[in-house]
Amino acid sequence: MGIKQKLLHFYDKKYKSLLFFSISLLIISFIILGVNYAQTGELFHKGVTLKGGLTITIPVESAKDIHDIENKLSSDFPKADISVREITEAGKSIAVIIEAADITKDEIITALPTVGLTVTEGDYSVESMGSSLGARFFQQTVKALIFAFVAMALVVFITFRALVPSLFVILAAFSDITCTLAITVLLGMKLSTAGIAAFLMLIGYSVDTDILLTTKVLKRKQEGGTIFERTVKAMKTGTLMSITSIVAAFAGYLLSQSDVIKQIMLIITIGLVIDMIMTWFQNASILRWWMEKKKK
Repeated sequence: MGIKQKLLHFYDKKYKSLLFFSISLLIISFIILGVNYAQTGELFHKGVTLKGGLTITIPVESAKDIHDIENKLSSDFPKADISVREITEAGKSIAVIIEAADITKDEIITALPTVGLTVTEGDYSVESMGSSLGARFFQQTVKALIFAFVAMALVVFITFRALVPSLFVILAAFSDITCTLAITVLLGMKLSTAGIAAFLMLIGYSVDTDILLTTKVLKRKQEGGTIFERTVKAMKTGTLMSITSIVAAFAGYLLSQSDVIKQIMLIITIGLVIDMIMTWFQNASILRWWMEKKKK
């Protein structure tokens, strides 16, 4: 028996164990988000565009130690939420971006010389986002996510005309979003409005593979074969779709010079990997379990 046959045999006989593994990941993700909420009052780390604050862009002629700058500024202003990143062009550092909340422009500009950043009036740019406006943006993005899930649920239910399989698709998409969000918390990633947009895109990617699976298993019984055989056929197509998307997204993450695009590509890459687990371990296993039980 070859490696491929061994893997398929394991997938066939241990599908309930794989289901337990995917559910365990979801539970762990809930714990991570819950702990972060207990410690910070937020489910995840928000960037300036979501909670308000200052974004200061300072041109530089040589590379700076952004971690050292961030540590020193955070030490000088412990109550402020400060993050530092750099902009590069052709591998050369051209600017440093400082994002800060709960601090005034004058306070942070005055402190810049102490961290090796010399600035003069007119040589830097400052963008300010009010906390109320940031909160409004966040509320709108939450509403967009809820609307996306509701619309997705309606489309899936209309497509399959069956409540239980439709709920399985929704559960898989929800699990994908939740686990990906938990990983961003572990990575210390501060989500911006672009990051939320990436989660909206991720819902679409997740639903594609789940609908492919459910259609193949539930609506194409005339093609013959067992539930497991139809699942494997769907997996071949779905896995190829996911892998090509993962490669494209990860390449975008590696090659992009924009931190905004990098965040989008990284979230999509993580989400697609999680989606493969939630589709082929969770949704496929629950769907098979339900159909076999219904058949009996």
